[in-house]
Amino acid sequence: MLSFEKGRPVGGGFFVRGGIFLCAWVEKVIKMYYYIPMIKLQKYAEIEPEFFDGRDFGGSIDIVKDVLSDVKNRGDAALSEYGAKFDVSAPASLEIPQSELKAAAEKLRRENPDLYKALEYSHDLALRFAKKQRESFDDFEVELEDGVFTGQKNIPVERAGVYVPAGRFPLVSTVVMTITPAVAAGVKEVILCTPPRVHPSDKAAAEKAGLGVPGKPFLGGKPYADENIMAAAYICGVTKAFACGGAQAIGAMAFGTESVPRTDVIVGPGNKFVAEAKKLVYGTVGIDMVAGPTEVFIIADKSANPSWVAADLLAQAEHDIVAQPVMATDSEELAKAVAAEIEKQLAVLPTKATAEQSIKNCGRIILCENLEQAAECANRKAPEHLELAMSEGAERDKIASLVHNYGSLFIGHASAEVFGDYAAGLNHTLPTSGSARFTGGLSVRVFLKTVTTLRTVEGSKGAVASAKASGVLGDAEGLAGHARAARIRL
Repeated sequence: MLSFEKGRPVGGGFFVRGGIFLCAWVEKVIKMYYYIPMIKLQKYAEIEPEFFDGRDFGGSIDIVKDVLSDVKNRGDAALSEYGAKFDVSAPASLEIPQSELKAAAEKLRRENPDLYKALEYSHDLALRFAKKQRESFDDFEVELEDGVFTGQKNIPVERAGVYVPAGRFPLVSTVVMTITPAVAAGVKEVILCTPPRVHPSDKAAAEKAGLGVPGKPFLGGKPYADENIMAAAYICGVTKAFACGGAQAIGAMAFGTESVPRTDVIVGPGNKFVAEAKKLVYGTVGIDMVAGPTEVFIIADKSANPSWVAADLLAQAEHDIVAQPVMATDSEELAKAVAAEIEKQLAVLPTKATAEQSIKNCGRIILCENLEQAAECANRKAPEHLELAMSEGAERDKIASLVHNYGSLFIGHASAEVFGDYAAGLNHTLPTSGSARFTGGLSVRVFLKTVTTLRTVEGSKGAVASAKASGVLGDAEGLAGHARAARIRL
């Protein structure tokens, strides 16, 4: 019996009205004359309201609460046990020596110079951009009234913790995006936690015993991590690195253990357990955000290159089966061309299994009456990444002025979103699931405390006025001590 998945016929045959069974070859005929694209096509007016709701794939996970409590109470002992339970290695000690980080960087430079140079380039642009951000956060003092001076200072936190996952795709670029703005902010210590790997000197013993694989960790070896992550950490100037992953690593950086120092801010992505851990420790430490599955929203006019747009959609789709690749356009011709191009490129994409599910589950192309309506759609969605695949000119400038809810904006055909992911100076740690309505991405700001100052000249006109007003307000609130502390200075 033929079934339909997202409008696409699958299977060997189906029944039509009257109970007539049609053979599988009919499917071929249907596809030939009535092409139904893999990605969902719909008009703006037909979008279901829940499309604009925030997407939550986490929720309170009891096991995370238990892990955090255990790490808080037992420190390194808990980290070791969780490493033995969840990781491929549980080293005897956690801190990765600087010499190992340096050796990994030197090895990368010898064996993969292209990657080494790309990391250097990415770090250079990210550092220059972050330093410019730092310059924009001015300290100042202003005399509001005669003798009343108010001011602002931006003070870096003393110690920042960064988390870099190393699952299916060790996110070497995330090392750049998390460590670099902390360094630019002036943070004294930047602590890295990343899942452990079997040390090269322990590999022979691990392989002989059939250990060092998921479910069968190697115990008691030297601390080690993904070599590219270690190399990037050295390039970016990390202070200390620890072979520790998962929710337990978040707990370690939030509470401190015998080995891992307590940090003031924790940043970086991770799986649902890491995300939940960050949510639960917020208040004990600061965090950047709670990130969900990645998303891209592309506003495209008829000048857009279908192959470029399709490639950008698939670049997000390959992250996760629940990644959300979306395009909005006023050109039906472009919509059909992009839909066809997606399937063409998918056929040869090594990450097809994931990307195809993302396209089917979460992808869509929205047909709008005009590009102003596409901008309205984007603002309601508040996407992580927003692309304007439009030619330079007044129309693009107009749409750029209309959109205001996004993590990062990519303007013009040449501004590929993946440039922002890797090597254009921008930070790729961005708000998802609609949170771009109220926050931006990871920046130098996350590592700074903006504090205020007051300097008052005794007996000045402003000091007297403030004392009188404060006394009246203290009386109004019934706080006699407040009123007296103000009036005693008259």
